[in-house]
Amino acid sequence: MFTGIIEEAGRVESVARRGELLVVHIAAAKVTGGLAAGGSVAVNGCCLTAVEVGPGGFTCELTPETMARTRFDRRLREGVRVNLERPLRADGRFDGHIVQGHVDGVGRVAALRPLGASAELEVEAPPELERYLVLKGSVAVDGVSLTVAGLAGGVFSVALIPYTLEHTNLGDAGPGGHVNLEADLIAKYVERLLGSRP
Repeated sequence: MFTGIIEEAGRVESVARRGELLVVHIAAAKVTGGLAAGGSVAVNGCCLTAVEVGPGGFTCELTPETMARTRFDRRLREGVRVNLERPLRADGRFDGHIVQGHVDGVGRVAALRPLGASAELEVEAPPELERYLVLKGSVAVDGVSLTVAGLAGGVFSVALIPYTLEHTNLGDAGPGGHVNLEADLIAKYVERLLGSRP
């Protein structure tokens, strides 16, 4: 389980094919501390397994299923910044919101509007995720825990403070780009429970 509080923005160093797998090496400093081979790490909000870990980064293998359900096939290339987070420790502080690292869909960036030192990000949500978005509710965008500030016609907006713009890849977003989205877990459970009532 994750919280959507990004520890660092790493950088993709290499991308290579190995059979049906896409092998990605990511340069990182903070998240490699305590991360062992076989451990989980969220990359742009997607829970992946670190198959190799070194002092300067780690390697992950992406399956066709992962590629089909995320935006990795649209933007994963050398030099791209990616948001990184290690799983929440049982004795850790719980910030953000419950993030599983299971990407629900891919959103399309409609706009990134500077507002002085901060910014507003507008994202077109896929139709199947719209019902989980509520004003002042939580959503993970590329793994970043954010609050829905506006919602209209399938487009939601979130406010990005200067810290978020500097320490995540959301400041790199541009119109037409794509982001991984994970809806609030509680909303999905409530829908399931209510849907099973007679």
